Amino acid sequence: MKVKKFRLSEWQVLAVGYLIVILIGSVLLIFPFATREGESTNYLNALFTSVSATCVTGLVPYDTGTHWTLYGQIVILLLIQTGGLGFMTFVSTVLMVLGRGMGMGGRSALMASAGARKQSGIYSLVRRITIGTLIFEIVGAALLAIRFVGDFGWAQGIWFAIFHSITAFCNAGFDLMGMVGGASLSNYAFDPLVNLTICCLIILGGLGFCVWGDVLDCRFRFNKFQLNTKTVLTVSGIILVLSTVLFMAFEWNNPYLAGRNFGEKLLVSIFNATTPRTAGFYAMNPSNLSDSGYLLTIVLMFIGGGTGSTAGGIKVGTFAVIMMGMFGVFRGNRDINIGKKRIEYSLLSQALAIFAACLMLAILATLSVCAIEANSGITFKESLFECVSALGTVGLSLTPEGQTTSTTAMLSAGSKVIIMLLMYAGRAGILTLAFAVAKKRKASEIRKPVDTLLIG
Repeated sequence: MKVKKFRLSEWQVLAVGYLIVILIGSVLLIFPFATREGESTNYLNALFTSVSATCVTGLVPYDTGTHWTLYGQIVILLLIQTGGLGFMTFVSTVLMVLGRGMGMGGRSALMASAGARKQSGIYSLVRRITIGTLIFEIVGAALLAIRFVGDFGWAQGIWFAIFHSITAFCNAGFDLMGMVGGASLSNYAFDPLVNLTICCLIILGGLGFCVWGDVLDCRFRFNKFQLNTKTVLTVSGIILVLSTVLFMAFEWNNPYLAGRNFGEKLLVSIFNATTPRTAGFYAMNPSNLSDSGYLLTIVLMFIGGGTGSTAGGIKVGTFAVIMMGMFGVFRGNRDINIGKKRIEYSLLSQALAIFAACLMLAILATLSVCAIEANSGITFKESLFECVSALGTVGLSLTPEGQTTSTTAMLSAGSKVIIMLLMYAGRAGILTLAFAVAKKRKASEIRKPVDTLLIG
């Protein structure tokens, strides 16, 4: 009898690949020499840190700068870089360095990871992603070193610059500022060099690898860009400008900004508008935001960045398709038109499925965390923020009233498991996980009769 050969699909390769990296990272972090106390880290917390780093989130049970040694910080940084580049891109880069080829399955998985449309020129894409990432991170580190070397000396200053450049570009919210008595980047809230450098790295990382490639190929001529590039750049720009203006309006009289001039308030507002999509740093502690600022931050975390980027969320493209589909329906249009192009309704169905799935996950997770943490002092407000932050792979966390630690550090084991699952789902992608577990079925030629339902 012929045994049927088992083969993983590209979606299963991606889903399993992230799990393997996470498990390896968790083992590397439980060694005693990974911590400053010289004691083994609780495995659940080591696993949580590994998930957060690989999924480029930034939610942490311990302060990264004060708990982990240089070894532990390097492991975390390697996990962030692997997760930021994408598992398949990282593997492809290693294979290229070793001079080995990649099969069709690997090429398909890489396409799915990077958001590419065709397999031709796949190695060129990998090379472009790797070189582009290195260039952005090196330039970012050089700019940050101007400030950090002066503040912390050469050795620590250069390490801080490298670490924060990589975590910013990869849209991970890990920071080392606890080592110098800081909280995230709040000490540099009004420093244009650090603030704007971090913002630029976050934006560049969150646009998506295919967007850069198209911009370079078209030599920055907007009218030559692909529809995806035009949409991502336009919608991202609108969201950034609009949310900056809204943060300025909502937080103008915030006590944290009392006595600050217009330029300083604008700088903090730009940072507040940039980091929820989806980096996890903060210049102004999110616990100090007004209710309006809190809700706007949740919306930005849920939307996220570009497909095939280092960012999470439902993605800018998904949001754009839903909005254009909504306007098309309200206007009675037969087609969904974006500029001079038309998109298929099947794409709207996928976008709505992603939106609905993410919304349901966020609601169910929040309900579960609220139930588990009913007597811990963590309220609905903190639970919702934590769950959306995890699903959007953001890394921002509130500090409950009367507490000195973040919500993440206060979570019980059950809630940490829920948050880990959300981070994994957010990084691997809802569609990736759905396709990974779904069985392939041939489309039936027999279709059921059409009926209708009352809606609206």
